[in-house]
Amino acid sequence: MNFFRPSGSKTKAPPDLVRSLREAIYKLDSPQVGPEQKRKANEDISKYLFQMKVLLYGDGETEPQPEIIAQLAQEVYANDLLQLLVHNIWRFEFEARKDVSQIFNNLLRRQIGTRWPTVEHLSAKEETIFAALKGYENADVALNTGMILRAMLRHEPLARILLYSDKFYNFIDYIEQTTFGIACDAQANFRETLTRHKPMVAEYLDENYDQFFSHYSLLVQSSNYVTKRQSLKLLGEILLDRTNFKVMTRYIANEENLKVMMNLLKDRSKNIQFEAFHVFKIFVANPKKPPQIEAILRRNKDKLIAFLRNFHNDRDDEQFNDEKSFLLQQIEAL
Repeated sequence: MNFFRPSGSKTKAPPDLVRSLREAIYKLDSPQVGPEQKRKANEDISKYLFQMKVLLYGDGETEPQPEIIAQLAQEVYANDLLQLLVHNIWRFEFEARKDVSQIFNNLLRRQIGTRWPTVEHLSAKEETIFAALKGYENADVALNTGMILRAMLRHEPLARILLYSDKFYNFIDYIEQTTFGIACDAQANFRETLTRHKPMVAEYLDENYDQFFSHYSLLVQSSNYVTKRQSLKLLGEILLDRTNFKVMTRYIANEENLKVMMNLLKDRSKNIQFEAFHVFKIFVANPKKPPQIEAILRRNKDKLIAFLRNFHNDRDDEQFNDEKSFLLQQIEAL
């Protein structure tokens, strides 16, 4: 691995830089290229990516030039370089992987009037988004591809592509079955997909309610403490957002959902109990409870009152205490 930043070489013009970078990447996968040539190709990749980053960000002495950036961007689009970088990032040296993330981040912020050229380009190259998501399967690059994915998810057209794909549900496996650091990053991008572009997400959840919540229930009832807690917290945010009113109404009409939350109120973790409370309260506070929900609450009325009166009494949280008092009044009035 090259621990020193490339130096002593003149920065190539954008067309030459992109062409040279592509050629060096293809050498890494060529059976006709020997080990020593591949090592040299990897050093060249690091050098070219660093030069590209300097063109986009400047180097502290010279400012980035808009004309050069425009030329570089056009070469990147024309040569499908972004897709090539994501597919091959696992082959690159450590610093080069970080440079790829920064290059993506810069180009995705590029705006011309009301247009976002890189977003338009990637919208026609769906495989780039899916390749970044698949990066969670490789621990060596998962956090780099996670950063790239996060930069793409900030833009609704790209978030829509992922959300409306079956590959979206791969997040469940990445959250449940990877190491702690990778799982946290996957959870963060899962949350980003579901909370940033609210009208689009509300439409998706309404159209795909059963599919979404059948998968989401796996997270809410996970055996992993962090997964369960974060998923309950996110569920509360989704249901309490005004944009998701139709989804919330449907969710709190389902008796199985209510039973799950009532069981989680008794979880051995006080933090899980607390997050479950914020979902449970929506069922109770609903002024138009469906008969099946009211029947469960009425049947468990005495137990719920006794339970809530002793629920987190040591918590110094005025809003929580007010909400708990309100729920007690609602249940007592059943």
